[in-house]
Amino acid sequence: MSTALLLARHGQTVWHAENRYAGVSDIALTDTGRAQAEALGRWAAAHPVDAIVTSPLSRAVVTADPACRALGLTPHREPGLRECDFGVLEGRTLAEFAAENPDAADAYRADPVVHPFPGAEDPLAATARGTAALRRTAAAHSGGRVLVVAHNTLFRLVLCSLLDIPLGEYRRVFPRFRNAAVSEVRIDGDITSLLSLNVPCELS
Repeated sequence: MSTALLLARHGQTVWHAENRYAGVSDIALTDTGRAQAEALGRWAAAHPVDAIVTSPLSRAVVTADPACRALGLTPHREPGLRECDFGVLEGRTLAEFAAENPDAADAYRADPVVHPFPGAEDPLAATARGTAALRRTAAAHSGGRVLVVAHNTLFRLVLCSLLDIPLGEYRRVFPRFRNAAVSEVRIDGDITSLLSLNVPCELS
């Protein structure tokens, strides 16, 4: 039986509003981010799910909280869904990095998997743990619907893996997961289908 995974990136944070990389850093939501979380909660009330799974980082947990309250569900925190560690780019912008190391920035833009940021988590390892986490979630809720609240880069890498898209293309194929928008993926054994991408809560 196929499992529907409703993927939602956490709400906006201060760093994301400034286009700064926030990987393992635990950054709080902005007022806009909290409003996005409330909108996701209203979406969940209108489109009930059987379970809610989140990254352990607080920005994901807080984003999922209104949906948990609306449905009376206790979220499961999945360590494998934490965001990638961006190494020296944590808290910085790509433009800032490019100004001091243009060759490394160009290499990253050309293939972010082969040329990750200095000190960053291996994107292949991040993809493997994230993919395993989504597969575990799908298997644990076979035939059901699960809201999964996690992160932009991890979701993009994992989707490429599940859909057999070259990982180095993740920034081009999936430019970004919008904050608190919903993307639907169905997993049925080894078959994964992408049904929707970045649907605003108010419209879904």
